[in-house]
Amino acid sequence: MPKYVIERDMPGAGGLSAEQLKGAAQTSCAVLSQMGTRIQWVESFVTDDKLYCIYIAPDENVVRQHAEKGGFPCSRVSWIRKLIDPTTAEA
Repeated sequence: MPKYVIERDMPGAGGLSAEQLKGAAQTSCAVLSQMGTRIQWVESFVTDDKLYCIYIAPDENVVRQHAEKGGFPCSRVSWIRKLIDPTTAEA
């Protein structure tokens, strides 16, 4: 199944408390549970003003549905075509 990176514009995201992040994660997980196994949240990276979230889903539409149902911003969805890391240099 395709993997996506979702860019969420969230001014002040880096200043969110652990409790606020926990609440957002709980909301996301509840929505994912309602949506079934067609979508999976892998991880998210919090920066000063954005979140970058990695999801596995059948298509971009499902990713956007999750954002809408959860009340999350969904500024950009990009399909991850390939993955490289330091071991790529060894191949």
